[in-house]
Amino acid sequence: MTKEQEDRRTRRTDDSLIHALLELIETTPYDLIAVQDIVEKANVGRSTFYAHYQNKDGLLLKGFEHTLDLLVGGIGLAGDGRVAFDTTVLFGHARGHREIYKRLVWGSGFKLLMKDAHATLSRKIEDRLLSLLPARQSCSIPLPLLSHTMSGALLMMLKWWLDRGMPHPPEEMDAFFQQLIMESVRKAIS
Repeated sequence: MTKEQEDRRTRRTDDSLIHALLELIETTPYDLIAVQDIVEKANVGRSTFYAHYQNKDGLLLKGFEHTLDLLVGGIGLAGDGRVAFDTTVLFGHARGHREIYKRLVWGSGFKLLMKDAHATLSRKIEDRLLSLLPARQSCSIPLPLLSHTMSGALLMMLKWWLDRGMPHPPEEMDAFFQQLIMESVRKAIS
């Protein structure tokens, strides 16, 4: 088997397991889902699951990481050269997968996402900002702290929004994020 065939097989297995977990979350609280439920739904063997993941939490995080990658792709430079961060992809994803997010918010799955996704998102934001900012550009706040604050604020806004039944459209939540967070970020990066 070639490396490309193996990579495709791995991606198919990952996709199948993540899809099975998401389907289960729609009908079952995250805390009650067992690895056996996931492998049965995905039609994958337990040994295959454990060859890819240590537990269901690792699978959940892997699935959410794809969303984080899409989100971080929304960080760029505006026409004026200032940092821009479009967060509508995250709020839109949550709205499109409302039941999954709601179930996660009220179970231990969201605590896991908040902890691990916060660290992962912070790192991804920092890496993205480093790739965008010219070396001569200074930041009045250490970049790791700035990235940590941006990711934490975004995840807390997401939780607030979900807890209240998504009372504002994704575009309005992005506008709130721009006003609350990005204005300060832009001031810190000169």
